[in-house]
Amino acid sequence: MNDRTALVTGANKGIGREIARLLAAQGFIVYVGSRDADRGRQAAQEIGGGARPLRLDVTDAAGIAEAAAWLDREVGRLDVLVNNAGISITLDPPVASDVEEFRRTYETNVFGVLAVTNAFLPALRRSPHPRIVNVSSGTASLTWSTGPNPQFATGSGGGAAYRSSKAALNALTVFYALTLAEEGFKVNALAPGLRATDLNERAAASGGDPAEAAEGAVRLAVLPDDGPTGGFFSWDGTPVPW
Repeated sequence: MNDRTALVTGANKGIGREIARLLAAQGFIVYVGSRDADRGRQAAQEIGGGARPLRLDVTDAAGIAEAAAWLDREVGRLDVLVNNAGISITLDPPVASDVEEFRRTYETNVFGVLAVTNAFLPALRRSPHPRIVNVSSGTASLTWSTGPNPQFATGSGGGAAYRSSKAALNALTVFYALTLAEEGFKVNALAPGLRATDLNERAAASGGDPAEAAEGAVRLAVLPDDGPTGGFFSWDGTPVPW
């Protein structure tokens, strides 16, 4: 019997939904994190198998604490946490952005990851093989942003709030990996590539398959004990420069 458990935030749609679907297909009990309870229930029902809805707004401290307490009480152990929930409000460069856009973006993409990860750490520590996957972006790579890269054209400062928030998430990934390494955690960041989701208008107009990105996340979620930690990887498993 497979009793592995996983939580995916922002899992009622897009890449998160595909991650939840693939983990459920591998036999995980997957908690489909969604800030909208009805959408979460619908997604879990459509995924089927071991999918279970869990209302979770990563910007709501009280809601996070309630969800973590419920999981501790009713489930007890979490093997995989995928921090997928993220927002991109505009594609503006910094000179056209205001502070509020940055605040809102960081609230979800950085502070939300910190809050959720810390709240669910007790359950993760009960796993014999705890794994954390942070869904980042290739556009967060400072190396790729200033030189040749395989994913996007350089020379633009567009999407400054989103891209800088994901760069901060990358740093947080490294810090968690360093802090938790001796406890057997594997903590890595994923560059999913441009996918057809409602993240922003550029993503919505693309033809990228969210399921392809999800395969990369699942690969990091089931790493063996000798697998990497503190890394940044593309959806196809190749390393991405910071």
